[in-house]
Amino acid sequence: MNILDPTAAATAASARAHADRDSVVALTQNLVRIPTRGGIDSYNAAIDHLTGWMDDHDLAPQVLRDTSGSAVAVTAHIQGHHPGPTWVLDACLDTAPFGDEDAWHHPPTSATLDDGWLWGRGAADSKVAVAIFCHLASHLHQQRHTLNGQVVVLFDLDEHTGGFAGARRYFDALDTPTDIGGVMIGYPGMDHVVVGGRGVHRARLHVHGVASHSGASRPTPSAITKASELVTALHQAPLPGPANGFAAGKVTVTAINGGQGFSVVPDLCTINIDARTTPAFDDAHAAQTIADVVAKVDTDWPDTPPTLVEAHTRWPPYALSDDAPLRAALTTAATHQGLDPVAKIAGPSNIGNYLAGLGIPATAGFGPHYEGLHATDERVLVDTIPTVQAVYELALHYLTHS
Repeated sequence: MNILDPTAAATAASARAHADRDSVVALTQNLVRIPTRGGIDSYNAAIDHLTGWMDDHDLAPQVLRDTSGSAVAVTAHIQGHHPGPTWVLDACLDTAPFGDEDAWHHPPTSATLDDGWLWGRGAADSKVAVAIFCHLASHLHQQRHTLNGQVVVLFDLDEHTGGFAGARRYFDALDTPTDIGGVMIGYPGMDHVVVGGRGVHRARLHVHGVASHSGASRPTPSAITKASELVTALHQAPLPGPANGFAAGKVTVTAINGGQGFSVVPDLCTINIDARTTPAFDDAHAAQTIADVVAKVDTDWPDTPPTLVEAHTRWPPYALSDDAPLRAALTTAATHQGLDPVAKIAGPSNIGNYLAGLGIPATAGFGPHYEGLHATDERVLVDTIPTVQAVYELALHYLTHS
């Protein structure tokens, strides 16, 4: 079998995926039963279970740690016997919080199989992708003598905090391969292949007033009142509309913090701003929009110190071209498995934006059908798991045999 025989490759991938079905479901269940809420739970038990499975399948897992020694990712490398680029399969091992556990139809760590669904927090996002990618890695390890280049599995333990420390630790390391051809991120959903995303521009505004007793006869400017004018002005700022597959740019105030007690006019109020950028509303445009609003409000409040704009996260928007190898491999593989997912540029940002800043192409979403993402009763449709696994195997076949 070779890349010139896509029908045979698709048939073989499908057969392997269906043979793996029960094992993939079992690994997913075992991982769901171990709580790994981002920033809340210890990850040690999940790491031990996952690395044990990987050791049993000769995958030689490594646990990546940050400068403090905390575990941030689990990874493994399958080195082909022929030269070629590195391809990365990425999924998160941490999860969103549970919310109100009493509201769940099945407890969030039950990993119950009911009516064709596997229920539990992380079942869809993204422990099923971890299980699928582990099984693919096992097959690739057995086929490594046929592979061009290298395939890496990377399981991040810091995705749901927004820190992406696992991905950062891997891609920023001095020993990271310099020939990464692309990254496929296993977020769930079969209707789309996410090939891009709006960027993110985040800032924190430190808005100043003049402190005094709230009951004093001579009033002083309140930082909170000034901040409220900034919030209104930011909400009303004109922004470019949708273009070239991207949704419109967006500026949202996501947090306000100021004042203490009841009797003090606050002299400081902080505002968190989350801007979603596009090619028509890029990072510079977002920064200028915020700066213009700040300058106008500061002028209107001459008796207060100027507002300090503290830069935060900066990730560019990105979109893979129609002929990008990664996009073509995944969409073609889906077609050969009887699917017709639509290429989509996502509204929310994702780790693909960070990778775009490094010049690394990424798809940021294709996986089994799901319900309840980040919500009560998260679950994944079991019968869609083998098809997704077959698509990824076939895509990797195209990429590692070309």
